[in-house]
Amino acid sequence: MNVSLLIELPESLHDALRLHLSQHPGWDQERVMTAALALFLLQNGDQGCARSYLDAVFPVEVDDAPPS
Repeated sequence: MNVSLLIELPESLHDALRLHLSQHPGWDQERVMTAALALFLLQNGDQGCARSYLDAVFPVEVDDAPPS
């Protein structure tokens, strides 16, 4: 299940995000926000976010997936 969020960012964060995304084409806004939120929750005691964080930071490409 996915949930959509609409948020306002300070201009400095928005500029930093745009710069990061322009320099890292493998990342998109959804991946950055998922990783950031999951890491925040993980650091604050919610161990259930570990999988979301790892999936966002280390995605498995279909071609890289181990055979089933």
